[in-house]
Amino acid sequence: MSRRVVRQSKFRHVFGQAAKADQAYEDIRVSKVTWDSSFCAVNPKFLAIIVEAGGGGAFIVLPLAKTGRVDKNYPLVTGHTAPVLDIDWCPHNDNVIASASDDTTIMVWQIPDYTPMRNITEPIITLEGHSKRVGILSWHPTARNVLLTAGGDNVIIIWNVGTGEVLLSLDDMHPDVIHSVCWNSNGSLLATTCKDKTLRIIDPRKGQVVAERFAAHEGMRPMRAVFTRQGHIFTTGFTRMSQRELGLWDPNNFEEPVALQEMDTSNGVLLPFYDPDSSIVYLCGKGDSSIRYFEITDEPPFVHYLNTFSSKEPQRGMGFMPKRGLDVSKCEIARFYKLHERKCEPIIMTVPRKSDLFQDDLYPDTPGPEPALEADEWLSGQDAEPVLISLRDGYVPPKHRELRVTKRNILDVRPPSGPRHSQSASDAPLSQQHTLETLLEEIKALRERVQAQEQRITALENMLCELVDGTD
Repeated sequence: MSRRVVRQSKFRHVFGQAAKADQAYEDIRVSKVTWDSSFCAVNPKFLAIIVEAGGGGAFIVLPLAKTGRVDKNYPLVTGHTAPVLDIDWCPHNDNVIASASDDTTIMVWQIPDYTPMRNITEPIITLEGHSKRVGILSWHPTARNVLLTAGGDNVIIIWNVGTGEVLLSLDDMHPDVIHSVCWNSNGSLLATTCKDKTLRIIDPRKGQVVAERFAAHEGMRPMRAVFTRQGHIFTTGFTRMSQRELGLWDPNNFEEPVALQEMDTSNGVLLPFYDPDSSIVYLCGKGDSSIRYFEITDEPPFVHYLNTFSSKEPQRGMGFMPKRGLDVSKCEIARFYKLHERKCEPIIMTVPRKSDLFQDDLYPDTPGPEPALEADEWLSGQDAEPVLISLRDGYVPPKHRELRVTKRNILDVRPPSGPRHSQSASDAPLSQQHTLETLLEEIKALRERVQAQEQRITALENMLCELVDGTD
């Protein structure tokens, strides 16, 4: 056995084990109109899945602590007037999720830690700027409250969610539909793929395409691209003969690929899920019943095939758990949430180890929930790598943190129009301000009271269910 094979053997025996049926989420109304999205999103607290809701746009948020059959009256997150096309959890706040819709809007939601009694219908903020459907969402990896969206109008908009403002608008770089957008590790560059068959590397703050490659994959079917830890671009696409293909590219030299491999003749688009801690990329094809995984290295052939997890049922979509949400005591290095027709089940990837000690080689420090920059700092040109945390003692999600939105008012910076002419003229604004503050305090108190009552009702319902179950 060569030295290279020995070095890679710790990942060659990675295997997937679907959880038992009673640990899956069953009877979930999965939407059939969002085939271009990844359908579900997961973080250490919640699983979110796009569902049907009478023609409108809705998704369901389920706590990971509970599994089993989902009640048909389980509350939804609903507010869009057309189907939801994509959802994405904020990497810096496990209670905040963004949704993009066919109605051209983006909504940002605050999800409570307790199960609400009614549908969540009021987003924290609604972002309006696209003229056509919005199908892609991606949070900035290191800057707080920075969200990227891409729409059918071929425009990429970068928002400051904390103020509701447009930070940047990239509206002249893509002549056709955008298929995918990915940030690099510190959020200084974007990799995009487009229907015009061009792979682009974009500096969003300069508004420039710094590198591009036409026909990275020669087929007409959609391409996907992700940045690797080494700064390369990993792509999936199709050959001219409609065979699925994967590629590895160096942005500094787009003339020739670092690696290019043909896969098979299936029609499903390959979705790459990349883990920078282990340099493993997992390929999940839409409509496939398998997950193939490869390790990306600095030595030929650069993209090493590791193994394939196969199952009987095809996947409609897939969610990928962040590294901080894994169980390190079981040597878990990846967890997927596979979406079936009416259920969602976890698929757990583990590396068998005999020792019960913490495995340092499997779990290097990984990006945590704390942002490294504020939105204004990133916009001004600063870059910072993600703030890393250790998983040695496992990850404990932080307590509920509220996302505060402060819309800037032009009156706050405009100088006064003239001197005040009388005492009564100066008293009126003070009186109005005092009344407004009083109303805001009362609204806050009422909101806290309603939340407390909902928690109490939920607790009583759970006690009632336990009593009923005990008397059967």
